[in-house]
Amino acid sequence: MSVAACVAAADWVSKYAILHLIHLPLRQNIQILPFFDLTMVWNRGVSFGLFQADSPYGRMILIGFTALVSLGVLLWLWRNHDMLSAIALGAILGGALGNIHDRLKYGAVADFFDFHLMGYHWYVFNLADAGISIGVTLLLIRTFQIGEADKEAEK
Repeated sequence: MSVAACVAAADWVSKYAILHLIHLPLRQNIQILPFFDLTMVWNRGVSFGLFQADSPYGRMILIGFTALVSLGVLLWLWRNHDMLSAIALGAILGGALGNIHDRLKYGAVADFFDFHLMGYHWYVFNLADAGISIGVTLLLIRTFQIGEADKEAEK
């Protein structure tokens, strides 16, 4: 649970700074490095901007779906006994809570980290998205570790 709290808190603090101290919505884009900008994007959909929900009902469906997934992750975390999986699940939960907060407060998720190279831009994201992505990656690593351990045990 502490990983979830840290990811959610870091996400909330970064969004507060971007939205209310730097005022990125007014500035739209700030070049930081030749390959990194702060670019304001309001994501009304899910990952990679899929399933855009512009209506209040659409937003509530996305909030409800994310809340259900978060509850499932919380139950999985509660029953989990593995440290790497617990860290991964905490990162996913914290990221989901960060993005739920945005949808409730702003009606959309604030994304602003924009990495690019030679004209190609990766999707614009926030710390909640990073927490979810890192958590999923750690779960995949753990799954393959368990699979390899099972193969060794069968020998």
